[in-house]
Amino acid sequence: MSLFDDDFYSTKVSKRAARESKKEDFAFRYKSGGRKWSTVRIAFVSSITSAVAATLLFGVVFGGGGGTNSGGGAAAVTGGIQVVDPLERPIQASAKVRPAVVSVINLQMFSLGIGNGKAQPENEEGKGTLREAGVGSGVIISKKDGKAIIITNYHVIDQAQAVKVVLMNGEAREARIVGKDQITDLAVLEIDAKGIDVVAEIGDSSALRPAEYIIAIGNPLGLGESVTTGSVSKTKQIVPVSLNQDGVYDWEQEVIQIDASINQGNSGGPLIDLNGRVVGINSMKIADLGVEGIGFAIPINLAMPIVESLIKLGHVPRPYLGVYTMDLEQYWEQQDFEDAYGNAGEGGILPEGDVPHDEEEADAGDEQVLEGGQKLTLPDEVFDGVIVLEAVGPAKDAGLLFNDVIIKLDRESISSTMELRKYLYQQKKIGDEIEISFYRDGKLKVTKFKLAEKEDEE
Repeated sequence: MSLFDDDFYSTKVSKRAARESKKEDFAFRYKSGGRKWSTVRIAFVSSITSAVAATLLFGVVFGGGGGTNSGGGAAAVTGGIQVVDPLERPIQASAKVRPAVVSVINLQMFSLGIGNGKAQPENEEGKGTLREAGVGSGVIISKKDGKAIIITNYHVIDQAQAVKVVLMNGEAREARIVGKDQITDLAVLEIDAKGIDVVAEIGDSSALRPAEYIIAIGNPLGLGESVTTGSVSKTKQIVPVSLNQDGVYDWEQEVIQIDASINQGNSGGPLIDLNGRVVGINSMKIADLGVEGIGFAIPINLAMPIVESLIKLGHVPRPYLGVYTMDLEQYWEQQDFEDAYGNAGEGGILPEGDVPHDEEEADAGDEQVLEGGQKLTLPDEVFDGVIVLEAVGPAKDAGLLFNDVIIKLDRESISSTMELRKYLYQQKKIGDEIEISFYRDGKLKVTKFKLAEKEDEE
């Protein structure tokens, strides 16, 4: 007898066992009580099964197989799993948002007369007609109480005496300005929500990555709703901004840098990801010789708190110092100019046409500045700071005067109106106490007072 008392291992096979073996070769092996498969057969069947499974898996992942839509449709179905063609994703994403994108028309009163009319100031009375002064874009983000809420840019509706919104179907509706904020270049409009079925979904701009595919939707050059595509060049870019459009940078804006085409009229439109979610509000571009593909959008994570404040309050509450200022650097530049070309005026510290800067709006007039007739007296080592051109509110109550030169806030040096704003808006709150260090007639002085909230002048 062999070592193992088993026919499988035994080298001795009886004639009866041989006959039985031949019969069983034709028998169904899965018959109850039948013999098990050999190792070779098990390996062969396993190989076939694995090959079939691999083929099915390949079809699911890469869109192949008998369920593929040969007509180039949006999805291929294999084994019950829907697969989206990557080339269809931008189409689907834009289609999801486009019904919520609107054109925004800025209407201003123009004087009547021969030739081109001139826009009238908002407070000027007289005969005229409302005409289109600018076109931008917007996006509907919510509906409530029969009203649809739209986000756009501040500069799109700035100085508007009336605003119209044109829906994707071409219908024009009157819009009400709920609130606007120049610092962040955001505004909120409200229109009748009747017939509006689609609102845009808000995404997460902090999740964006460099080179991620994005889509900009808007109304460039007033040509109507259109779509441009590109990628994220930089998720966080700091761009200096001239709020008064006078060439002097007095604020810094954090933006998303993109290479999708942004043109006049795209402002206020949505920047979306491939899921059709709004991740930014298109705001500006760099237009210069030799510059291509540099556009900017306000991150939606930064925009939404401002939008919520505008909806609730109509403005964004910020701490208010109460000074109209000019950078000391500008004063030194003017002095150098006067030394080189002679005195341009009778003792004024600003040449004609320059506009002083308020800490919030930069809207003081020239008249008070030009009648001062004083020269600054400063120590030789002082080159940076801001000159007080007018003190109002808290600063006036604290005793700040014309020609005072502020050099520190809470013992932190400041050299420009931009730094003054940034410190106030980022480091202080309404009602906080602030310490001001300033020079008056060459002597250093210090005062303390509480910051107020600026009232909405409109």
